[in-house]
Amino acid sequence: MAADLGLDSLLATAREAADAAASIHRRDAGKVGVTDASEKARADYVSVTDLDAQAAALAIIERKHPDHMLLAEESDEPVEQQLARWDGRPLWIVDPLDGTANFLHSNPQYCSSVAVAVEGRPVVGAVTCGSSAERWWAAEGVGAFKGGRRISVSSAAPLRNAMVGTGFPFKSLDLLPEYLGEFERVLRTASGIRRAGSAALDLAYLAQGSLDAFWEKILMPWDFAAGLVLVREAGGVLARPDGSDLDFYPGPVCGASSAELLGELLTVIAGRD
Repeated sequence: MAADLGLDSLLATAREAADAAASIHRRDAGKVGVTDASEKARADYVSVTDLDAQAAALAIIERKHPDHMLLAEESDEPVEQQLARWDGRPLWIVDPLDGTANFLHSNPQYCSSVAVAVEGRPVVGAVTCGSSAERWWAAEGVGAFKGGRRISVSSAAPLRNAMVGTGFPFKSLDLLPEYLGEFERVLRTASGIRRAGSAALDLAYLAQGSLDAFWEKILMPWDFAAGLVLVREAGGVLARPDGSDLDFYPGPVCGASSAELLGELLTVIAGRD
């Protein structure tokens, strides 16, 4: 069905929408700080940049695909309610500013992330980093690209040689004790751990081979939907900790450059030595 809808058209829209959101990031960079933002929850910020970036991205999607549905971070509805309204039409999944806290502190690790799912499967993804002008995009069966150059995950390697990305469960501190146990086990096993503060960028780095694996205790669909397409088309794999495929509900996400490395990571995370 994705081909029937015009994969090239979907990809062009995703890239344009991600770039439009990133243009708002550039407009406000260094001008909008943490004191200008509101807290949705502890350390979970929303700013005029988030809202304007989302408006810019959604305007493009709605103009080009008015009959499609939207799932966006800065909605007034919880993600579960947004998904409950999904009737099977193509679903655009938008994070207008992934890494808001970084942006508000002038840390350059932030981006926009746009994906579209057809028949329940993400088929197109685009990530744009306004601070570095880096652009990643991918489409099912076409491949993954950065700035026009095809990218691929790193060569398969054991976990002891792997650079692993992660994210802290700062929005769900009840998960912190469990996460700290996972962190210690991975740190004792892997070559290193990195935390950038933007899952969408982490997955782009996994797709281009800068990271070899990744895990986070809880992510929203807009955090990983575009990255899922990037990693999959670059030759990698993403899954839940039990090895099941990702759906669009909030939850843990794990990934690696190969199924073998993912299995090793999942074993260590679970403490199954």
